[in-house]
Amino acid sequence: MSGILHVLLHMAEHDGPVTSEVLAKAMSTNPVVIRRIMAGLREQGYVRSEKGRGGGWSIARRLADITLRDIYAAIGSPPLLAMANRSDNPACLVERAVNGALGKAFDDAEALLLARFEEVTLADLSADFHAGMNKAGMNKKDTVSLESVHGS
Repeated sequence: MSGILHVLLHMAEHDGPVTSEVLAKAMSTNPVVIRRIMAGLREQGYVRSEKGRGGGWSIARRLADITLRDIYAAIGSPPLLAMANRSDNPACLVERAVNGALGKAFDDAEALLLARFEEVTLADLSADFHAGMNKAGMNKKDTVSLESVHGS
């Protein structure tokens, strides 16, 4: 999720579409992986693609209209927590007691995280980025391109 948000913010700063190859370099992955991820975001209307010379991916909505929850759902709502209950012996009363307690805590943590995702938009992230640039005395012409930041 962090990598996808990173790429989306770079795309928002970029003038014009960005190719899958450039995005793949930014995420240290294969362009096929990028196309698969972006296809899910395109299906939900968050990005669009243009074919041919000068084509690529671009943001399709206002950043203020896209929440972290939207992106999370568009990428298939992957598990939020790496920890999970054991299920080696479901008949074990100790395991059931532990799983019951942990399960409630995991559910509460996930609900809290998803509620926070609902509150944060890509515009909020972009504003934080721009505030950091201003604090550093930089402006848009001082920023480097997605290609140069990520090693092409």
